[in-house]
Amino acid sequence: MIEASKDSVLSIKKISALDQGPYSLEVASGDCIVITGESGVGKSVFLRMIADLIPNEGQVFLDDKERNFFPAPEWRKRVTYIAAESGWWAQTVKEHFANLDLVRYWLPKFNLKETLLDADILQLSTGEKQRMALLRAISAKVRFLLLDEITSALDPKTVLVVEKCVQELQQQNIGILLVSHNMEQVQRLATRHYQLTADQLVLCE
Repeated sequence: MIEASKDSVLSIKKISALDQGPYSLEVASGDCIVITGESGVGKSVFLRMIADLIPNEGQVFLDDKERNFFPAPEWRKRVTYIAAESGWWAQTVKEHFANLDLVRYWLPKFNLKETLLDADILQLSTGEKQRMALLRAISAKVRFLLLDEITSALDPKTVLVVEKCVQELQQQNIGILLVSHNMEQVQRLATRHYQLTADQLVLCE
């Protein structure tokens, strides 16, 4: 099992970059906040700002600690960005995990076979890679996940499988900020839904 803090909060305060923002938002443990917006408006940039993957202004807090308190690698373990095409650096799947026992616990919950751990990354389907990317974040003791259209390249059946994984993570008190263009997905997953524009986040009722 994983143990995220029961009362963790990710506080985003007036962050801006590349002529976007400023944006402010709070995400609590167990939330699934979904961000939608027009193509090209900067939804990915917003997530990458939070993860500190691009230069940005403003403040981001994990509970009462400002982002600058954490070494960059530690911040990105606690607040993890996963793109539509997740990145991999080793040849086999298992080389990406330090705690294989924890991964084996989660594999059936994510509808994945244990034999995939010995597979070459290139042998995995896109859906398998996305679920393995979520497992990689879990094994690093993530607190908040920033998911950037992670189901956009998947078939409808696999979309539902990945969504079930996301809901399982919510139940473990991991907070989730999800960018999506799929309004049906918004209805299935969102605890809150915001529309992002070039300069603000608008709460959708």
